[in-house]
Amino acid sequence: MKKVLVVEDDRDIIALLEIHLKDLDCQLVTATDGEEGLRLALSQNFDLVILDLMLPKLDGMEVCRQIRQKQLQTPVLMLTARSEEIDKVLGLELGADDYMTKPFSVREFIARVKALFRRTRMHATSDNSGFRAGNAHSQQLMHYGALEIDLDKRKVSIDQKRIDLSPKEFELLSLLASNPGKSYDRSKILNLIWGYDFDGYEHTVNSHINRLRSKIEPDISSPKYILTTWGVGYRFNEDLL
Repeated sequence: MKKVLVVEDDRDIIALLEIHLKDLDCQLVTATDGEEGLRLALSQNFDLVILDLMLPKLDGMEVCRQIRQKQLQTPVLMLTARSEEIDKVLGLELGADDYMTKPFSVREFIARVKALFRRTRMHATSDNSGFRAGNAHSQQLMHYGALEIDLDKRKVSIDQKRIDLSPKEFELLSLLASNPGKSYDRSKILNLIWGYDFDGYEHTVNSHINRLRSKIEPDISSPKYILTTWGVGYRFNEDLL
């Protein structure tokens, strides 16, 4: 049985989610404000957090940010009544795994929850497969000059100094570094890293690449590790092999 935390202040929506998540063999724990939701998320183990954006006491963006700041890998599905694109992009950049705008189709909601569970299962059963999301190679430790990527510990360091990356930044770097020289278009990266097709949100990849470069590149204006393949997307520098 999956354990799901629902942080939502609309009790009608909680009741609706409870009906359909029970059909997926899920046990629900609920909170109606952000502070309680964050406390629960940090004190118990969950298979999924469903998080409303507009919450009393602490908004969903801040709850998501603090969850990821604690390095928790629990999938987060954000819900909101807003439809502005900036909210969707910001939610994804803070570490949410998926995003739905209310009102939403129950069928689509179930499909997305199942996709997140599948992605979690891939991570849990691929301990010896290297990069989990893509299952691309068998290395657990990669060295590219001063850059070291430890897939098992989810640790990145440069000159033996640890670099703090968000979960998505780590997965993005791992994906590219797993296949140096291979160019990935933005749609493919969205599908592999977020586990779902986000049509129209390819620029989210650009934002993550820029943030990742700012953390690992000696000179962001002349990248050494993550290169742009013009007209396609991004690749890891194969000359570092």
